Order: sequence, then structure tokens, then C-alpha cells
Amino acid sequence: MKAKVIGAITLAGSMMFNPAMAAETVSVVGSNSVTPLMEVLGETYTKTHDVVVEVQGPGSSAGIRTAHDGSADLGMSSRDLKSSEKASDITEVVIARDGIAVVVNNSNPVKDLSKEQVSQIYKGEITNWKQVGGEDKPIVVATRDTASGTRGAFEDIMSLKRKINGKTVTAISQRAQVASGNGQLKTMVASNPFAIGYISLGSVDDSVKPLSIEGHTPSVEAIKSGDYGVQRPFLVLYKDGRPSKEALEFLNWIKTADAQALVAKEGYVSIL
Repeated sequence: MKAKVIGAITLAGSMMFNPAMAAETVSVVGSNSVTPLMEVLGETYTKTHDVVVEVQGPGSSAGIRTAHDGSADLGMSSRDLKSSEKASDITEVVIARDGIAVVVNNSNPVKDLSKEQVSQIYKGEITNWKQVGGEDKPIVVATRDTASGTRGAFEDIMSLKRKINGKTVTAISQRAQVASGNGQLKTMVASNPFAIGYISLGSVDDSVKPLSIEGHTPSVEAIKSGDYGVQRPFLVLYKDGRPSKEALEFLNWIKTADAQALVAKEGYVSIL
């Protein structure tokens, strides 16, 4: 995936000057869900610092691997690390929290589902909207790819994992349609009146309808109070000794009040 280079090109007299040519580069790789927020934070930071922030969003698993192998300054994950992914030389920093919104087409009359109903839909045990108070129409299930941190967190929260021969595997139906990112999954749901999917709360817009879960609508307030339980952390990870001084300064800035105000403005939950 091509990196988004956050820097500006300005005109000085008759010559074109690109500050990115002289600035220190901070590389950030990982979660597709964290990427839009990280791009906003990076763009804001570069306005007042001689730094270029390069952001790539191939997925949380890639971000965690990046942190371990040191191929980038910072990794991003939108799920908690598995025990096998933790290490004494890997530092985890929570920069925000995010809800996972279960979304349907705007024409769908269903407004609320229980966690158990969502789990049964994704396992393929509930296959018709009529079974959950909707129309007599088949349910089209959309999910994220296996590298997605959103999928990993969703599977944990909705009890969508099972063991086969001692190995933990997904319980999501093999009939589910797979999307590579929040944007693609949102488009799938918006274009299919019978579809259901899940996306980052910060990605929700008028093109889809978020469902309430257990009677609680996904919102920043409901996440902060704990009423909306379908939520996860946004993590930045790094290997001790790998990040540049500029990368650590950028990460420290992300935890400041000014940066966290941007987190809230973008529809995520501030850590302050």
C-alpha cells in the first residue's frame, strides 16, 4: 500500500521549495481504522514542526509486525495485542478509543440487536431479517479481512471464535463477504438493502445506519460511560530503541490536550 506523505510544497520567490526534502521523516504503519486519525494528527503536527509523517494502513497485524521488526518508527493497532504478540521490548500507547458500529442499509427497519443476535448472524445461525424483527429477506453478511484489527476486536467482543483441534479459529460464516477496509465495507452495506457490517465509529456517516446494541446507540458518550460495549483501543506501538527522537516527540504530542481535542473532533474518544 502506498504511503501517504504528509508535507507541503510552498512557493518561495520563483523557486519551488519542498520542506519534505529537508525534514526528518516519521514512518507510521498499521491499522486501517487508525490511519484516518493518524493522518489528521500528522498533518496538524507538520504545520509547526520540521517533520514529515508517512502513514500506511495495511492493517493491525502488519502494524504489530512492524513494531516487532522495527521496519517503521511506529506501528498502529485497533485491537489489543494477543499474548503471543506482546514482548518486553514492545511499548503500547493508547492514543484514543473507538467504538465498532454495527451498520445496516438505511432502508432496513431494524434498529436494535443484542450481542447474541449479532453473533448468531455472523455465525450463519440467523439468516433472515424476519428472525430479528425485520422484513422477510435474506441477511447478507459483510466482514473485514483477517488482518484487520477491527475484525479481531469484533470477534472477541461478539464471541466469534471457536477451537478446532486445539487451535482457535474464526466462527464467522465462510459465506460472509469480505471487505479490505472500512470504506469498502461501508460501500457494500450502503449499496445492498439486506446487508449488515461493522465499521469504526469514526467512519460512520449518513450512507449507512448504525444499530443500537443491547439498547445503546454507538456514541462517544456511550463509550465513555461504558454503556456501549462494542469498543476497542487505538494503539501506537514501538520497539525500544527503534523510533527516532522526532517520532517519540510526535507520539508525546499526540497525548497532549491539543492533539486529543482533534481526536474528539474526528469522532473518536479522547484519552483525557
